[in-house]
Amino acid sequence: MAAAQANDKPGWRRVLAALGNRKAGFMLLFGFAAGLPYALLLGTLYAWLSDAEVDLETMGVFSLIGLAYAFKFLWSPALDRVDIPLLRRLGKRKQWIVTAQIMLGIFLVVLSTLNPQTALGWFSLLAGLGAFASATQDVVIDAWRVDVADEVATIDILSTVYQMGYRIAALVGGALALFLAERTSWPTVYLTMGAILLVVGIAGLFAPDTDASVIETNESDPHGLREAGQLSPRIRFMALGAVGLLWGWALITVGVFMVRSLASDPGARPDSVAFISTMGPLVVVATVVVPSLIAAWLVRIERKGTNLLKQAAPATSAADRMLDHLYRALVLPLTDFVGRLGWALVIVFALVLTYRITDAIWGSFAYPFYLGELQYTKDEVAVASKFFGVGALMLGLALGGYLLTVLGRMMTLTLGAFLAAATNLLYADLARGGAVMQAVSDASGFTWLVSELGGDPRLAKLMMAIAGENIAVGIAGAAFVAYLSSIVAKGYSAVQYALLSSLTLLVGTLGRGALGKMIEDQGYFDVFILTTLIGFFAVALCLVEWWRQSRLGKAAGVVAPGG
Repeated sequence: MAAAQANDKPGWRRVLAALGNRKAGFMLLFGFAAGLPYALLLGTLYAWLSDAEVDLETMGVFSLIGLAYAFKFLWSPALDRVDIPLLRRLGKRKQWIVTAQIMLGIFLVVLSTLNPQTALGWFSLLAGLGAFASATQDVVIDAWRVDVADEVATIDILSTVYQMGYRIAALVGGALALFLAERTSWPTVYLTMGAILLVVGIAGLFAPDTDASVIETNESDPHGLREAGQLSPRIRFMALGAVGLLWGWALITVGVFMVRSLASDPGARPDSVAFISTMGPLVVVATVVVPSLIAAWLVRIERKGTNLLKQAAPATSAADRMLDHLYRALVLPLTDFVGRLGWALVIVFALVLTYRITDAIWGSFAYPFYLGELQYTKDEVAVASKFFGVGALMLGLALGGYLLTVLGRMMTLTLGAFLAAATNLLYADLARGGAVMQAVSDASGFTWLVSELGGDPRLAKLMMAIAGENIAVGIAGAAFVAYLSSIVAKGYSAVQYALLSSLTLLVGTLGRGALGKMIEDQGYFDVFILTTLIGFFAVALCLVEWWRQSRLGKAAGVVAPGG
């Protein structure tokens, strides 16, 4: 009854009620814990390596630890089904969250005792293990958010709060870490950040967790796969064998590449750009596309009523039970997706691949654009993008969370896609001299304010463009995480969300090489026009998905309430 009354409140009151919820508080903490190691290992670490005079080629190898985030879905099935000995009673998700956070804290503390000049091997190993633990934490935190959401702490509010925590951590692990390093030392910075994560891990012990673990009273068939009317074990194991081989190949391929890339002999290191551009799509085809087709085949024959058990066939051996567990971990998350969404899964995948493409591709070239093309100083860029820009992003996230409660998920998602695409035109204006941005800044009084605070009036137009983009990205980010979370089933949240979130990185990663060449050949203006047009493709997909959900209602396969 209280939940129903909460949903009757005006939008801002619902937001305040949700923010006062215990789950939202821990979501903010977990978002911070997810963002801090990412900032430290894939950003700030390079500043430390630069100060230690580590060569650029070696730093390029360090960047490969980011593959742990791109391919984190490959070990997500284990996080959905495997318990840590002696820690299971903490909770299905919390056992992994707390363990990952404490391990990350230990890794950073130990990292602070090493000298990258004299112990580069151990330094790179710890950084790689830290990235793996961080990506693992991301998978489980995403699953926790889906599992604990309710009518008060809705998936929309939790998604917004998570991103706020994540962005605060980016500021702490980026700008604040640089500030501390200038006044103390890099070991002190990483020791401090490691201690923070250890404290977060201890605090996580008191977080609520889901009761998603079903009490398994039938040890011979804990998942109900061998009851009458279920697919025959022979068909299931054929599908499991095919999916297992594909995922196994992907794990080995990525693992071998990582080992070879971190080898001490530079001549033996593979070409990372070639690997990402060629093997990246193949890994996605092997682990997402083909298994989805296999899942569609399984759903089809089950609905046709062929190859089904006429009577219960309990498992007769430990091997049978192990295969049932593997099927539950690898195949059922995909059959659930296909069964709920049907052919709409194509729309969902296309939307996931394109929604964040505008900022994902362009983000890598932001600093070259600011520093090289526009000739701003490093201090000016730091003020505009790191401090003022983060504030604008937080404002966008807060606005996105409010709009989710007032306008609904799909309208906010569509609005976010439109704004994220349109704000590329702000940078296109900067690439042509920034006359429009300067006029808006002057007319609004922003130029006067920047000048009064000691800034260059020319800086005002850059800050105006960054503010516009970051507010748009905040709205889009809040809506997108909420949308992804809404189509993920609680029983399979770790695998399904990890798959979708990994796909969001794919097009951006693959497109950066082509975009860099286009910048060299045609300049930034044409690139911003192109990314705007690509963004409007995502707007069109949002409209299609919105229409689909409106037409089908509960049959659309959306799990979370609202929309």
